[in-house]
Amino acid sequence: MAYVINDSCIACGACAPECPTEAISEGDPIYIIDPDKCIDCGACADVCPTDSPNPE
Repeated sequence: MAYVINDSCIACGACAPECPTEAISEGDPIYIIDPDKCIDCGACADVCPTDSPNPE
């Protein structure tokens, strides 16, 4: 099950470098996670200051 980023995202960019599969990219206006690349590791959720990434 892939993670998704909810509307509480402040687009700080903390999550993207933590993703081991480079599934996170800058969207407009919030970051997005490619569900085909996401391996459900939770690394993004561990560093997010607003708890925006959540399991789908």
